[in-house]
Amino acid sequence: MKWLAAALGLVLLLLQYRLWFSADGVSEVWQLRNATATQRQQNAALSERNRQLAAEVRDLKQGYAALEERARNDLGMIGRNETFYQVVPKRSDVQQVAPAQSPPVRTAAR
Repeated sequence: MKWLAAALGLVLLLLQYRLWFSADGVSEVWQLRNATATQRQQNAALSERNRQLAAEVRDLKQGYAALEERARNDLGMIGRNETFYQVVPKRSDVQQVAPAQSPPVRTAAR
């Protein structure tokens, strides 16, 4: 009976060792849980992006307001009977905001 108990105890220890320390044991379960959590976060972000793109497509298909806004902002277009005004800062204001940089001097090696 002692031998049977010792053999069962040894088998139990070997199975516990394999469960805790082998490549396909508890450590792999933890890695898979972390991977699925990361994938869920990426899926949520991509779903939100897809929802925004679908709303933009719906706006562009249904109304002219979104189309007009894109034409104005992206292409710089103006509508009929509208006057375009461009405000140019004074020369002294331009120099104060962004001083002009001289191009680097290049020397030829001889």
